[in-house]
Amino acid sequence: MTTDSQQVREGHCACGAVRYQMIGRPIFVHCCHCTSCQRESGTAFALNAMIESDRVTLMQGTVETVDTPSESGRGQKFIRCVACKVALWSHYGGAGDALKFIRVGTLETPADIPPDIHIFTASKQPWVILPDDVPSVPKYYDRNEYWSADSLSRRAALV
Repeated sequence: MTTDSQQVREGHCACGAVRYQMIGRPIFVHCCHCTSCQRESGTAFALNAMIESDRVTLMQGTVETVDTPSESGRGQKFIRCVACKVALWSHYGGAGDALKFIRVGTLETPADIPPDIHIFTASKQPWVILPDDVPSVPKYYDRNEYWSADSLSRRAALV
């Protein structure tokens, strides 16, 4: 029997040139409704699964890093397929390269990775209806309030 910490999930870009594997469950999953994520994704929000970079393996293809400014001023690096330009994951300035923020929609089974929290809901689109059973906050949040002990421990091991 495979436990969730050993679960292997696969993902790929739109054209299939890039394939990757993610081992284990994410530390935490953000559904971000900030205006930057709306602009960068071209839709109402970005759904990112935060996981240790050493738990993600590029299996095939070539990626490129695109530096993008962020509201924090620390920037963000998007990792994209060189052929179709789909963003597969990103690295935020505050976490550096130690954490990958996997674009959940690039996983083979994105329904397996629902959001743990909705953030920056003050700028969400008014037609997006948030579920009552998932925490939501108007801006960012205190991770000690929302993360599990295991998630906090995994993050602490990286910093």
